[in-house]
Amino acid sequence: MTDEQNETRRLAIEALEIARLARDEAAASRVLAAGASHDVGEVKAELKAHTRVLNALRETQVDHGQRLGRLETEVRNGFAMMASGMARISELLERGDS
Repeated sequence: MTDEQNETRRLAIEALEIARLARDEAAASRVLAAGASHDVGEVKAELKAHTRVLNALRETQVDHGQRLGRLETEVRNGFAMMASGMARISELLERGDS
């Protein structure tokens, strides 16, 4: 074999090797991309679950706030009625002493 034939053969082998490496890298890239896609899918599912929990918590807090508002009104009304009743009792007691 001549030097020119050896060089041609070496270049052909190198070209085949480069093509094989490119295929291997492409396959590895596809595996990594699939793994990343799977990971992103899991993160999205967890994020949706967290969002649902936070929304449920918000609804509960709004409901509790409304209940506390109603309770506050009832307590204020109760104290107002009690103050009125105490005033009436005091008035009656004062009349009885005179």
